[in-house]
Amino acid sequence: MENNQNQNELSIELTEEVAEGIYSNLAIITHSNTEFVIDFVRVMPGVPKAKVKSRIVLTPEHAKRLLGALQDNVIRFDAIAAAGNQSTDAEVIGGDPTVAFPFGGTTGQA
Repeated sequence: MENNQNQNELSIELTEEVAEGIYSNLAIITHSNTEFVIDFVRVMPGVPKAKVKSRIVLTPEHAKRLLGALQDNVIRFDAIAAAGNQSTDAEVIGGDPTVAFPFGGTTGQA
């Protein structure tokens, strides 16, 4: 049975450039019968023009899965924040502290 689990594992590569991320403060979502398109935009105060920084194209089934995953993670995030717990990035993001996320650094404060 352990052999079947190893066959179902997926190795995901994260390049340094992609790991840096792209800041976005606006998402524009459009769809057709066959796909959802999410454009991530950075809008700057006082600048009348904004550029799409990244575009993700999903099938409707994957869009539904993304919606569910976002809902689950927001619920976990809110529960941790409401409890006032200090947690690791992996716990906040995925709920599984065995998954490593290279976010490091200090905690931001507003």
